[in-house]
Amino acid sequence: MKQTTKMWIGMTILAFASSAVTGAVIKNTKTNEAPAPIFAPSPAAAAAVSGGYVDLTSAAESAVNAVVYIKVTQTGKTQRVTVQDPFSDFFGDFFGFGGRGQQPQQREYKAPDRHGAGSGVIISSDGYIVTNNHVVGEADQIEVKLNDNREFKGRIIGCDATTDLALIKIDGKDLPTIPIGNSDDLKLGQWVLAVGNPFNLTSTVTAGIVSAKARTLGANGIESFIQTDAAINAGNSGGALVNEKGELVGINAMLYSQTGSYSGYGFAIPTSIMNKVVADLKVYGTVQRAVLGVSGQDVSNYIDNEKAKGNDVELGTVTGVYIEKIYDTSAAEDAGLEKGDVITEFDGKKVNKMSELQEAIAQHRPGDKVTIKYLRNKKSHTETVTLRNSQGTTKVMEEVDLDQLGVQMKPVSDEEKKTMNITYGLTINAIRNGKMKTAGAAKGTIVLQVNDQKMNTVEDWEEAVKSANQSTDRTLWIKALTPSGRKVSYVIDLNE
Repeated sequence: MKQTTKMWIGMTILAFASSAVTGAVIKNTKTNEAPAPIFAPSPAAAAAVSGGYVDLTSAAESAVNAVVYIKVTQTGKTQRVTVQDPFSDFFGDFFGFGGRGQQPQQREYKAPDRHGAGSGVIISSDGYIVTNNHVVGEADQIEVKLNDNREFKGRIIGCDATTDLALIKIDGKDLPTIPIGNSDDLKLGQWVLAVGNPFNLTSTVTAGIVSAKARTLGANGIESFIQTDAAINAGNSGGALVNEKGELVGINAMLYSQTGSYSGYGFAIPTSIMNKVVADLKVYGTVQRAVLGVSGQDVSNYIDNEKAKGNDVELGTVTGVYIEKIYDTSAAEDAGLEKGDVITEFDGKKVNKMSELQEAIAQHRPGDKVTIKYLRNKKSHTETVTLRNSQGTTKVMEEVDLDQLGVQMKPVSDEEKKTMNITYGLTINAIRNGKMKTAGAAKGTIVLQVNDQKMNTVEDWEEAVKSANQSTDRTLWIKALTPSGRKVSYVIDLNE
């Protein structure tokens, strides 16, 4: 059971409300086509009762049937390790097995399987389930158990580490679902329920209020959490945050604690982000993420930092996002935004801080046109911007299978290191028709560097391909050694 933590002031711990494994997606491009809406909000009856009290029983009863228990297994990897008899130097060749100076031996070692658990929410009667990326991202096997004890095998449709969301599928019909509400309508102090499977206690419901909105914790690339004091613990990850009408308004993801267990606050990913991510995962297998092309910080933080330096600041506002950098060939550059501008509104929504800007952008795809209001020298301006992807285009990003490169890698052995006089690298131990074979690589080739990144593990290779795929030139520059020790270079164009 894995629990990821991050240290904060006063030894406070930020932890995933789950125990599982993570993964990443590699992407490609093709012509852009926006999918039709897939998961539309559904109306639900009001939960108010006489006397001003809120009745949460109906919401709990309906939601608990749509929340599932997810058990994941990550198969332990087999690797070769170097071992040597610790007594050989003491007893020499007394037993006749090589004795002093015996060469180290290579043996295979299989790591034990890893297990984890979390929750998920059924959002369609044919078996689509939303959960967290950190629950299923690295799972080799997924088992899903419904509240009525039916069990299914799950398969991954798509994962998004940037928002920590994932979409999986089970083969079922007429499954219980939950109506999807609008998280933008949530108000501070509003009652909510957290539904999930904490500590393997299935079908657990806790109640609390919305404590804050648009929280950032530094855990994900894009985040605008709903903060609640409804108890969220390990195992709640991927479960439902439900309003008093029984509508899904968030996917539970994190807890904030000094002990690693619930002690006051939990955090959920709002449906305003979830809806777009899930629709993209279902249609494309990966998220069509729009990029504005700016970096900055909350205006309030910028003012405080400048005051700490003894500088007086007057921007014409105390809310919004202060732009610190404009990236080349970006939508922001085309729109004429400059360093020092303050974004106050995005696509008709008021922006008070960076998390709200991230949430607003996350609801759009590359190619969408939006209006941005900003202040420059305390004067208001409005521009229309065409959003782009991370490569600076408006094309659709699609998942690309590493198999298209046509190679299987493994870390170089100690013998290869000695023979080739190297200290790192990946050996191609299998090759078939694909981009690498076309470029001239062969079985036994040792890949040393990809785009100036040293290759020590297979994960280094996967990350290098992913990074190149998301860059503007989408090219792999590979330095390698042939089996004879000759230095070679390969250029792989991922656009082809």
